Amino acid sequence: MERDRNRRDDSQPRDNFTEKLVQLNRTAKVVKGGRRFSFSALTVVGDHQGHVGFGFGKANDVTEAIRKSVEKARKAVIQVPIKNGTLPHKIVGKYKATEVLIMPAVSGSGVIAGGPVRAIMEAAGYTDVISKCIGSRNSMNIVRAVFDGAEKLLDAKTVAKNRGKSIKELWG
Repeated sequence: MERDRNRRDDSQPRDNFTEKLVQLNRTAKVVKGGRRFSFSALTVVGDHQGHVGFGFGKANDVTEAIRKSVEKARKAVIQVPIKNGTLPHKIVGKYKATEVLIMPAVSGSGVIAGGPVRAIMEAAGYTDVISKCIGSRNSMNIVRAVFDGAEKLLDAKTVAKNRGKSIKELWG
């Protein structure tokens, strides 16, 4: 019984997530009767409190593609640590030919990032971040590179535990 109470119910939609469309792409297939269009959507969802996810969906209708991508994003949510509105440390995320450098910023500087990185950082709840994309500027690759870096983020509790110290000793 104890285990069932702590388990999350994924069948219910979580309304505290905000959805941000990063990219919408239209492709055409030429058939005998003319052109057939299909759509793909890349979206980011987040609760502005350290939970963020992304999803990619395809369909013959725009709204259906967006719905699918949001559904996949809600299933792929990860938790990231936030320290005073910024990152705890510098990270570099890599995916294929894309490299994304994300650094903590001084309070009040805002989110200095372009397109996909900005959407992810704002959805996660970061208020002060600096980023730079190196290599490919493909939106899908940038999003995957940011999430690669986000998975490498270390939480203060984890670092303190690994070093055998308390959080107070670590942060001073």
